[in-house]
Amino acid sequence: MEKIVLRIILSFLLFSFVSCLKENDLKLPFKTYLPVDLQDGWLISTPENEQINESELKNIYHYFHENKDLWQVRSLLVFRNNKLIAESYTKNINDITEPAAIWSCTKQVMSILTGIALEHRVIESIGDDIQKYLPEEVKRHPDKKGITIESLLKMQSGIAFENDGFNGESNKLLREIPGNSLDFILSLPVFSHQGIAFNYNDGDPHIISAIIQKQTNKTTREWAKEVLFSKLEMRNYDWITYKDGITMGAFGLFATPREMAKFGHLALNKGTWNGKQIVAPDWVEEMTASKVSAEDVNYYGTTFGYYWWIDEKHGIVSMNGHGGQFVLIKPSKNLVIVTTAEPNTQGDHQFLYPKALEIFERIDNIAK
Repeated sequence: MEKIVLRIILSFLLFSFVSCLKENDLKLPFKTYLPVDLQDGWLISTPENEQINESELKNIYHYFHENKDLWQVRSLLVFRNNKLIAESYTKNINDITEPAAIWSCTKQVMSILTGIALEHRVIESIGDDIQKYLPEEVKRHPDKKGITIESLLKMQSGIAFENDGFNGESNKLLREIPGNSLDFILSLPVFSHQGIAFNYNDGDPHIISAIIQKQTNKTTREWAKEVLFSKLEMRNYDWITYKDGITMGAFGLFATPREMAKFGHLALNKGTWNGKQIVAPDWVEEMTASKVSAEDVNYYGTTFGYYWWIDEKHGIVSMNGHGGQFVLIKPSKNLVIVTTAEPNTQGDHQFLYPKALEIFERIDNIAK
């Protein structure tokens, strides 16, 4: 566990530098996109059986492996009709079973867990004031009274939590590892009334993780294993806690691309996995519906739901993690694409959403 925390700390240290190392020489040559049956819950099929042009898909995989501008990428997986039809790994074939940091894709998992928490009455309503669940903490920080769980889900708590840079709050939490990560967040000033200003940050989802832990008397990781991960037949994952024992709510989840895709398929299939209802369909509809406008979000024209990203122009709902960790879902085509990339790149050196979207659209265009 300490080694994994150290990896995260080192990753944040790298965020303060611009990467100048291009790893094109380290990319493996393309051999095949035929998936391997790992008995991990995925049904295996072929592009032809799922009405995707095989020769064109092969060309896309060649491009993915060989294009010098895509030096960051690590994997590309294609799912159609709830079946894995293609996968390939550009850096290390062990990525198929070795979990890696998926960064802010953790936030979308927290949204799923919030829906399950509502069903289990761990949380009674997203309209609840956080004071209901954290009375002592809010008593110490009375300016946080009135913040609702829904405002946390929409990144509109008004708490002045700054993600970016070496001196950002996320980095401070990792480097300084304060005795109480929740108090650290709640001690920050308020820059806006809750429910008004959108501020993409790591503090809001961490508060939800703290609430779940207090209500269940288990770490969020332990509770998630019971109500979500085990039901998704997940084997290759980890989730890190701060020194105070609270599971990181905004990042810290490690998973493989195949495991990432399972979360995406919950969004695609109204909360079901292989015929089992994991999270309520009404919640899935709510969490993937636009709550914050594209103008306020200012991220490639996407809107924002409950931690989920919505690209209304292209009909895509997505999970997005720093560096190029994406799960792109198009319900109208029953199509899911997963990409992963080097997680610790920064700025324009990242595998950014437009590049992932370009690959998605090429695959979408050859899917009947």
